[in-house]
Amino acid sequence: MVTLDSLKAACPTISVGILTADLLNLGSEISLLEEAGVRLVHFDVMDGCFVPMMTIGPPFIKAVKTPLLKDVHLLIQDPLDKVETYVAAGADIVTVHVESADDVLPVLRKLKGVIRGIALNPGTPMEAIEPLLDEVEIVVVLAVVPVPQERASRSVGRVSSKFEDSTPGRLAQARKMIGRRDILLCVDGGIKRDNIAEVAQLGADIIVTGSAVFDGKDPRGNAQYMLGVVGSGF
Repeated sequence: MVTLDSLKAACPTISVGILTADLLNLGSEISLLEEAGVRLVHFDVMDGCFVPMMTIGPPFIKAVKTPLLKDVHLLIQDPLDKVETYVAAGADIVTVHVESADDVLPVLRKLKGVIRGIALNPGTPMEAIEPLLDEVEIVVVLAVVPVPQERASRSVGRVSSKFEDSTPGRLAQARKMIGRRDILLCVDGGIKRDNIAEVAQLGADIIVTGSAVFDGKDPRGNAQYMLGVVGSGF
């Protein structure tokens, strides 16, 4: 079982989104990440309700055989009755969204045996996570907007893949809110080779990236480059 201390020892680092890999050759793609020194593989679980897309579920996560830590990001509506299936599927980290339920505190308290994360969309006030900080080990600041306009009443957002200009300020605010708590800070979305150095300067412990690694050309080289940038003290 992964511990927070062991994860902290690997930081700063990247978590590589698997859905942008060549899924027909997934074993080979993951081997390239292992060879590059990647420690975390990121699974974006989307249900077609909380976000417009549908992606994967527990069977897929369980089927992925790797020593890498499985970083599972649940973009699903009302996750309370579902989170245990992801733990059983082998998740090492499970992140839920503050917007995914009227009260996510019971969801976090239901998670056992994993590192717990709380995520929030760019349009959600950072203060929304403050009552939850004693129940999590990771705070995930989304730098893109994953939710459709019709959910704006809850998310105050729109669909976007652009790295939001508000992200640096939100990361600084999150760091201040975390204070002396033993919590890692993560940024997710819009991370490319041409902006990862700038993003690394913002001080996140974990940077989630996907298509910038799995570009169909050199996944191992891309991952090594990004690990080098993040670990170089930028």
